[in-house]
Amino acid sequence: MAQSPDELFEVDSDVPDLDGTVLLHHFDGFMDAGSAGSTLVEHLLEVHEHRVIARFDVDDLIDYRARRPPMTFDTDHWQDYAAPELAVHLVHDAAGTPFLLLTGPEPDRRWEAVVAAVRTLVERWGVRLTVGGHGIPMAVPHTRELSVISHATRPELVAEKAPFSRVQVPGNLSALLELRLGEAGHDALGFAAYVPHYLAQTTYPTAAVGLLEAVTAATGLVLGTDALRETAKRTDAEITRQVAESAEVVQVVEALEQQYDAYAESTQNLLIAEGEPVPSADELGAEFERFLAEQPRD
Repeated sequence: MAQSPDELFEVDSDVPDLDGTVLLHHFDGFMDAGSAGSTLVEHLLEVHEHRVIARFDVDDLIDYRARRPPMTFDTDHWQDYAAPELAVHLVHDAAGTPFLLLTGPEPDRRWEAVVAAVRTLVERWGVRLTVGGHGIPMAVPHTRELSVISHATRPELVAEKAPFSRVQVPGNLSALLELRLGEAGHDALGFAAYVPHYLAQTTYPTAAVGLLEAVTAATGLVLGTDALRETAKRTDAEITRQVAESAEVVQVVEALEQQYDAYAESTQNLLIAEGEPVPSADELGAEFERFLAEQPRD
């Protein structure tokens, strides 16, 4: 018999009062161009004090044969097994304010049960705002200011809207969580950082910086940025060096710069060039699925 939602997790006995706190979330496995969301999670756990206060039972949620966890063989024996973990971390920002971070592999099954379980925790702890973030590939150059769009359960929470109105794309747990929390009357917000499509398969820390700034503005948390900004600065310098070594790539970047600048001076959509028809929702969805198909299963 399948577990009920509140049986999907175990909570520590010494969780403090969290009323009015913020819950950040990111799940590995869905599209995350430039590793924007996962880089942000790694940064937060590296620079801020934290501990796990709740763990999900992933045995009923993960398809191990589709995403085989790594095991280490040493000479003549199995040394360890990197078991997948979907957990809620209690983190403290630079000012000592507590917040929550839910992260781990995106479940392969029982999405509605997982969402219901997260909603149970949101209501148990009195979470005031739930926030997710990831990167999406876009036809933008790395030489221009990075954009971060937002969507939310209430219009008042949206900071920067998407350049397109209606589109159908493959579902993901973060989006379903935002949808269901909104239906239940809870505030939830999501950010997507534009990542140049030619950098979508790499780690692009600048996108993580954009997400971090957006999360800070939306939540009021005091989050350390120096280490991430320094990494982004070094990466941007290396990108500039590599681009300069290829005349073909230089032409691509210059064409994107012209398109971006034209958009900045008008109301043109970044997804189309001047004079071209606006792509349909089906065409956008097909492009989205194509990108997902190119992602490694791990």
